[in-house]
Amino acid sequence: MIEILSPTVAGIARARTLLLAGELVAFGTETVYGLGADATHAEAVARIFAAKDRPRFNPLICHYPDAELAFAHVRPNSMAQSLASLWPGPLSMVLPRRPDCPVAPLTGAGLDTLAVRVPAHETTEALLRATARPIAAPSANRSGRVSPTTAAHVVEDLQGRIAAVLDSGPCALGVESTVLDLTGPQPVLLRPGGITLEAIEAVIGAVAHEMPETSRPRSPGRLASHYAPQTPVRLNVTNVADTEALLAFGPEVPEARLTVNLSERGDLLEAAARLFQELRWLDAEAPRHGMVRIAVMPIPRTELGLAINDRLQRAAAPRPRS
Repeated sequence: MIEILSPTVAGIARARTLLLAGELVAFGTETVYGLGADATHAEAVARIFAAKDRPRFNPLICHYPDAELAFAHVRPNSMAQSLASLWPGPLSMVLPRRPDCPVAPLTGAGLDTLAVRVPAHETTEALLRATARPIAAPSANRSGRVSPTTAAHVVEDLQGRIAAVLDSGPCALGVESTVLDLTGPQPVLLRPGGITLEAIEAVIGAVAHEMPETSRPRSPGRLASHYAPQTPVRLNVTNVADTEALLAFGPEVPEARLTVNLSERGDLLEAAARLFQELRWLDAEAPRHGMVRIAVMPIPRTELGLAINDRLQRAAAPRPRS
C-alpha cells in the first residue's frame, strides 16, 4: 500500500527518510504530481523507470530548492542566468552537466546535459531543502498516460509500485513545466508548458521550436505519443459523432451525449488546470456509455494554449507498437 503523507513537518520528514533510503515518493508541485527519487542514487533513479514502465532513453528533470543549487550541477550561460528570474516556476532548463555533477547518469539518460528546475511550491521546496539532494521527478503516472494532478491520480496509476505520496492537494497549474534547451547559441523550445513562450521571449528574445522526437529525446515529454488516455482522441472537432465523448472549450459547444467543458468562459488558465483531470474522467466514462473516442474542440494556440495543444496532439498521436 502507498503511504499517504500530509504536507506537515512530520509528513515531510517521513518523505525525506524514504527518499534518502532510495525509495520513491510522489509529491505535488504547481504543475503536476512528480515521482521523486534521490537523483544521486542510481538504483533509486532506476526504480522510477521501472515504476513508470518508462523507456530508459527518456531523461528526467532534476528539482532544486533554488537557482544557486541547480547551477552548481550544470553550467549556466547568460541566458540561463537571466531566465533564473522566472524561478521558482514551471520552467526547466537543459544545460551542460558539470564534470563533478553528482547526479546519476541515468537521470539524464546518459547524455552530457541535464534538465533542471526550481518548483514554485511551498511543500516541494520544504522537501527539497530537507533532503539536501537533487530530486529526479517525472510525472507520477505510468509512462505515456495522462499526468496526475491529485494524489488520488497517483494512487490509481502507481499502487504497489512506490512507497508514498506527499498529498499537497490539487495542482494549481495542471500542465508540466516548459522545457528550454540552452546548450546551443540559440535557445530552443523543447516542450511548451506552464511558463509561456511570451514570458520567456520577454527575457531572452526569440526562441526556436523543435518537432517531437520519436527515438532518443534530449528532454522529458518529447515522445510523439505521450500523455495519452486509453480511449483514442480526435482533435479540432466542430461536430461530434454519437460514439464520441466531447472535451469542450468555451461557451459555444456542439451537441454530444457526454460532455465536459475545460472552461465555459474560454479561460486558458482554467483549461490547463483541468486538462488532465477531465481527460482521465472522460477516459473512464466514455466506454461505460458505449463511446469509442474522445473528441476535442479547438483551443487557441496562444499563451497556455500552446502547452494545452502540445499535450492534446501527443495524446492523439499514433501509439507505438508494443
